[in-house]
Amino acid sequence: MNFSFFRLMNKKSKFSTDLEILKQEVEITFYKSSGPGGQRKNKKETAVRIFHPPSGITVIATEHRSQAKNKELAFERLQAKLKKVNKKKKQRKPTKMPHRIKEQILKKKKEQSEKKKMRTKVHLTTEDTE
Repeated sequence: MNFSFFRLMNKKSKFSTDLEILKQEVEITFYKSSGPGGQRKNKKETAVRIFHPPSGITVIATEHRSQAKNKELAFERLQAKLKKVNKKKKQRKPTKMPHRIKEQILKKKKEQSEKKKMRTKVHLTTEDTE
């Protein structure tokens, strides 16, 4: 995912996930895909790239040998991404830390402090030895 996708997640506008509306809004390009799939996949333009200008999301599909199947798969992926962008983020409910937990943290800090004090070098003077 690119940076523009995360920026979209913070926007307030909702994008339609209806397939008929999406087909009118998107720019579809076909290109030759690589990889397994035989000669047909290597010679024909079976890979599909869909760009959704309102949201800036680009989706590709190259898994199948068929252009129609790849197009269908790309639209499914686009719908999934748009649903994720449209999903409202839950607001955090601020909570207080329990008193008992605060006491435990302070106790551990005190113990750690005592340990560190024991590590300091002791300087003996002649007055101490008497």
